[in-house]
Amino acid sequence: MTEKMKFDKEMAAEYDKGVRRTLPTYDSMFKLVQAYLRAHTAQQANVLIVGAGGGTELATLGPTNPDWTFTAVDPAPPMLDFARMKVHDLEMTDRVEFIEGTVDDVEEGVLFEAATCMLVLHFISDIAEKRQLLKKIRHHLAPGAPFVLATMYGNPNDPAFDELFALWKAYWLDATTLTQTEVDEMEEAVRALSFIPEEEIVGLLREARFGRIAKFFTTNMFGGWICTAE
Repeated sequence: MTEKMKFDKEMAAEYDKGVRRTLPTYDSMFKLVQAYLRAHTAQQANVLIVGAGGGTELATLGPTNPDWTFTAVDPAPPMLDFARMKVHDLEMTDRVEFIEGTVDDVEEGVLFEAATCMLVLHFISDIAEKRQLLKKIRHHLAPGAPFVLATMYGNPNDPAFDELFALWKAYWLDATTLTQTEVDEMEEAVRALSFIPEEEIVGLLREARFGRIAKFFTTNMFGGWICTAE
């Protein structure tokens, strides 16, 4: 995660509410994620969750897949604590291993039957680091394992990108009590994240040796891709 947007305890506490404002179809996206993984993963499986802070993946996938175990990775302690709280409430503590760190901290040689990386990639500013992350995830996946990626994306030099940002701001003004000044400040912070076009995302997935790549989700500046480890 970049220095520009580190999660603190206050952000962790507001995450569940805020993420649904910035991505109005957030819950629908995770319903599709679950359907895809259930269709391509065995009844007993170990699932890698990259960027697990917040616990949405664990809360979505855990209760309905009682024979799945999870390795949940996140570098932000407050967000990981938030995920731990959800896991405790769902009585899933014996099925989840938490790693405070990155995929580099996953034990060498461990292979997973599925993986997700939801809303993480746009926080990584360097293309080489994005590429390395996806390659590391692939390194820990068994051949044929499903992988789901979701991220903010787009070409900042495309006029359509500005139109999407205008809609994003309009939604925040319409759905919250934030002022125009507050939304303008939020826009400045979000524009500082790392946006890349869709074709570059697909190219990075291919470089990391993922195949059967398909875009399954899009809302405004957010996109999601499904694929499998080659």
